[in-house]
Amino acid sequence: MPVLCEILEWDTSFFGRRIGRLVARRLSAATLVNLDDWVARNQIEGVYFLCEAADAESIALAEQHKFHLADIRVTLENCQPGAERICANEDLLVRRACSEQMEALKAIARSSHTDTRFYQDPHFQPSQCDGLYETWLEQSCTGDANMVLAAELGGKVAGYITCHLDSDVVGRIGLFAVAESARGHGVGTALIRAALGWFSDERRSRVTVVTQGRNVRGQRTYERCGFTTRSVELWYHYWRAG
Repeated sequence: MPVLCEILEWDTSFFGRRIGRLVARRLSAATLVNLDDWVARNQIEGVYFLCEAADAESIALAEQHKFHLADIRVTLENCQPGAERICANEDLLVRRACSEQMEALKAIARSSHTDTRFYQDPHFQPSQCDGLYETWLEQSCTGDANMVLAAELGGKVAGYITCHLDSDVVGRIGLFAVAESARGHGVGTALIRAALGWFSDERRSRVTVVTQGRNVRGQRTYERCGFTTRSVELWYHYWRAG
């Protein structure tokens, strides 16, 4: 019998609430009955559910079951990652992140991901969400990512991008952010191009990245660097009453 749901141990530990995820990508009336039973048996408070944006039946059932829309997940793809890495801005430098930059990088992480679904869900405190991305970046720098690149503008840390090798042919961009004070100076484009160059050096022929539907600025930056939209999905969150 296929697994219906799973408990997300990391989310549960970090937020201090028992959180699970629906493994099934489509909903049915029977699935929702089984979900209610699983939630009750495991004392789950919240459940995440990801479905295709074109799946009208699952969307209708989710909304009837008091799931609420938390995010539009946009996946983009670049199939020619050997990008030009020359940066015209002499004040802008992109290099491997180092320990001396950590505090500045974490400060950027705490304030740069407010478009994500966690900030849109009132069941999570903004300070918790800040800490989530600070922790996520720190763990990326200490081994969770295969490479973390940092940008410096005029000698000051201005942004970061994390790179992951998912298979022998596919690379993935994880976290990507530019400090608010550094926006409009080509920092984001330089970081993405540097990441694409690194993936090319690692012989990855395809690079993917996930962003939010509300993050129009980020989507435009990716598109300027050769990415195109591959899929659109919807994140729903469900919270048990009481």
